[in-house]
Amino acid sequence: MLLSPEMSICGYPAEDLVLRRDFTAACEAALQQLAVAAPPELALIVGYPERSDDGLFNAAALLRGGRVEAVYRKHHLPNHSVFDEQRVFERGDAPCVFACGGLNFGLNICGDIWEPGPVRRAMEAGADWLLVPNASPFHLNKERERARVARARLVEAGLPIVYANMVGGQDELVFDGASFAMNADSEIAVQCPAWREGLFYLELEGDTCSGPLHTLPSEEEAVYDALVLAVRDYVGKNGFKGVHLGLSGGIDSALTLAIAVDALGADKVHAVMMPSDYTASISVEDARDMVKRLGVRYSEIAIKSIFDAFVAQLAGEFAGRAADTTEENLQARTRGTLLMALSNKFGSLVLTTGNKSEMAVGYATLYGDMAGGFAVLKDVAKTMVYRLANYRNSLSQVIPQRIIDRPPSAELRPDQTDQDSLPPYDVLDAILAAYVERDLSARDIVALGHDAAIVRKVIRMVDLAEYKRRQAPPGPRITPRNFGKDRRYPITSKYRPEGDLL
Repeated sequence: MLLSPEMSICGYPAEDLVLRRDFTAACEAALQQLAVAAPPELALIVGYPERSDDGLFNAAALLRGGRVEAVYRKHHLPNHSVFDEQRVFERGDAPCVFACGGLNFGLNICGDIWEPGPVRRAMEAGADWLLVPNASPFHLNKERERARVARARLVEAGLPIVYANMVGGQDELVFDGASFAMNADSEIAVQCPAWREGLFYLELEGDTCSGPLHTLPSEEEAVYDALVLAVRDYVGKNGFKGVHLGLSGGIDSALTLAIAVDALGADKVHAVMMPSDYTASISVEDARDMVKRLGVRYSEIAIKSIFDAFVAQLAGEFAGRAADTTEENLQARTRGTLLMALSNKFGSLVLTTGNKSEMAVGYATLYGDMAGGFAVLKDVAKTMVYRLANYRNSLSQVIPQRIIDRPPSAELRPDQTDQDSLPPYDVLDAILAAYVERDLSARDIVALGHDAAIVRKVIRMVDLAEYKRRQAPPGPRITPRNFGKDRRYPITSKYRPEGDLL
């Protein structure tokens, strides 16, 4: 028997593609071809979008003997977080149990085991084991959640479980695999590796099984591997020839460069340093040092003459007004224009380098450092950026230590540092985690021990920056709540919570 992940015929999530009849017809044709091509003695479970007279379903088919022997329709359609299956699919309500090798197997699909009910129906229909095809997207500590949910279902129905999860990147989502099997004693007896596609063998006897037992990665390793896989698949699946990125000599672009090289190889990465009058000499030195360590193509394009031309052309319009963030943003937009020109000319993808902390509070320039096609660190808080940089250097020293040790700076004005306008990143990230990822109120966040004035400032910055984030490129999700598919706030809103605090 071969168990494949959820929607393995077409990938997940196919989103509105499943509403197209030509698409579901193509999936059905592929399913029939696979049924004929598979060895007749093989029981093959394949996920696909099933269109019938009853409606459109997230389904799994049992292929055996050259035909579709049975079909299971997903019962619980998740409609929260990054999921909106109820928008396109109908609910199934019937169990599906089949015999193979002297045992009876019941099917559930992904979200079915996150709620009580479907597993019990499989047990009542005579199942000895539960097979669960999944497309369960990664976020930090997700593998622990899956094990906890599987144990809850095992307690409910007493069925040992084989859980097969997808591997790969799909737009903002990244799937980590880490498939597993759980014996009737609630212990994980088989653990497949994370972040690696493969064919993994299990042997079942009674209510126990045996097979590989891989160690799951640490937090830093898991996040780093998620970002590498996300970049590799986004670039490869969408047909880009390589990537360009702006290398500033700072930690965000340094980490992005390391991820890009690990994902694609040095030959597909072009780093561009674009110094201005405010770029420190050590930033250029560190950028040159890093590209030598990694062996990527490297260019330096000074922006002074281009920036001066912009300022000169705008002088009449700006007459009588002092220089401010407008001129700072012009520098970022000059760099964005150069990178996009390189992208157009060479068919490459521009990777943006801003992190989640910056995107949260609007510490980014529209059409400047936000210009690009894929935001690698979009869901990575600044404190995690440092953790990932140190983790990558533990494998090999690719990021110069001075980049990690220096105070972060946008280098858009003399002696600028991020902390001129932002709280310390450990404080900022804690407030952002509470407000963005946990939806806590300002009063609740202050009750955690944070300064009320800082909380007030951060929340105001987050709310005002919504229009910027809506125009940001996609980026891989690695937290339980990212900007994009997860957190959806209106741009136009006059709601101001708890006025006595804010």
